[in-house]
Amino acid sequence: MAGFWVRRLDELPLVPTDDPDDFDWYPIQHHLGLGAFGVNALGGDAGTVLVAEHDERASDQEELYVVVEGSVAFTLDGETRQVFGVSFVAVPDPTVRRSAVAAEDGTLLLAIGAPRDSGFATTWNESNFGRVPRAE
Repeated sequence: MAGFWVRRLDELPLVPTDDPDDFDWYPIQHHLGLGAFGVNALGGDAGTVLVAEHDERASDQEELYVVVEGSVAFTLDGETRQVFGVSFVAVPDPTVRRSAVAAEDGTLLLAIGAPRDSGFATTWNESNFGRVPRAE
């Protein structure tokens, strides 16, 4: 087992599907053998559902979405927002209902998540963030 991997997107496998309208699903976590958090890339053209409506109550998971290319129409607790690349959508509250639809061709979305009680502890010195504001 290697201690690291470097892969371009076009080197990652896709999860097979028989549905031509389905999104492109790059199983990054599975392919690279990551276990501390979930991470997938989701791609598609305008109108493709990238994230089906759901919440994370059962898993108590926080999620971070990164619009890498294109734009995505996110619906978060009923509020729709147009999000363009390169932008971040943080959903730390597992009760928030969320969904995402590609708003233009060639859209690529990165989804990262882990349970809030996963045991992660930052190794960064807290004093480095004293003047860095939190999102409101």
